[in-house]
Amino acid sequence: MTPGEMAAVLAAGAGAGAVNAVVGSGTLITFPVLLATGLPPVTATVSNGLGLVPGSISAVIGYREELRGQRRRVLLLGIAAVLGGLAGAVLLLTLPESAFERIVPVLVGLALVLVACQPLIAKRVRRRRPAGGPARRDGGPLLFTGLTLASVYGGYFSAAQGIIYVSLMGMLLDDTLQRFNAVKNVLAAVVNTVAAVLFLFFAEFDWTAVLLIAAGSALGGLIGARTGRRFSPAVLRTLIVSVGTVALVHLVLR
Repeated sequence: MTPGEMAAVLAAGAGAGAVNAVVGSGTLITFPVLLATGLPPVTATVSNGLGLVPGSISAVIGYREELRGQRRRVLLLGIAAVLGGLAGAVLLLTLPESAFERIVPVLVGLALVLVACQPLIAKRVRRRRPAGGPARRDGGPLLFTGLTLASVYGGYFSAAQGIIYVSLMGMLLDDTLQRFNAVKNVLAAVVNTVAAVLFLFFAEFDWTAVLLIAAGSALGGLIGARTGRRFSPAVLRTLIVSVGTVALVHLVLR
C-alpha cells in the first residue's frame, strides 16, 4: 500500500468502528476502501473481519452501562452468534471465490436497502410492540433462530448485520433501543471473533490492512459508543448509503 492508501484505510477503520457502535454498517465504509487498494474481494472481506474485532470489543466496553442486567440474554443469544458466525465463516472459506464475487453485490445491495429503510423498520417495530402485557425477556426459539441466521450472514459478509439484530430484538423483545444496541455490539463482537479465529489459520488476508483497520476501529468504537448518540441518524445513513453505492457500482463493473 502507498502511504495515501494506508491513511485512507486507517480513517475508514475509525469510521467503521464508530458507525458499527451506533448503527452497525461499518463494513460498507471499509470494504470499498480495501477494494480500492487492489485487494481481491474475499481477501478484503477477511482482512476487514479481522480488523474490526478490536472495534467491536471497544464498542461493547463503551456500552457496558446498557448491558447491566442482561447477562442471561447475552449468554443465550451469544450461543446463536457463535453458531451462526462459525457457519458463515466456513461458507466464506469453502465456497469458491467466484461464488463470493457473484453473491457479494447482492449482499451489499441488501445491506444498503436495510440501512436506507432503517427508519421504516424501526417504525414498524414500534407499531408491532403491544402496549402493556408481560415483558418478553428472551424472545424464545424464533429470536434465537433469527439471530443465528443473521449471524451466518455476519460471518460471511458483515455489512448491516447490526441492523438485522436490532430489528429482530425490537420485534420480539420488550426493552429500550439503547439496550438492544448494547446487545447488538456483543453479538457482532462474538461473530467477528469466531470468524477471525478461523481466518487466522485458514484464510488469506493482508496484515497491513488488518492492523490499520484494527487500530482505527478500536478508536472509532470508543468514540462511537460515547458520542454517536449525538449524531444525526439521517447524516450517518446518507454517508453509509453513499459509500455503499460506490462499492456496489465498483463490484458490478469489475
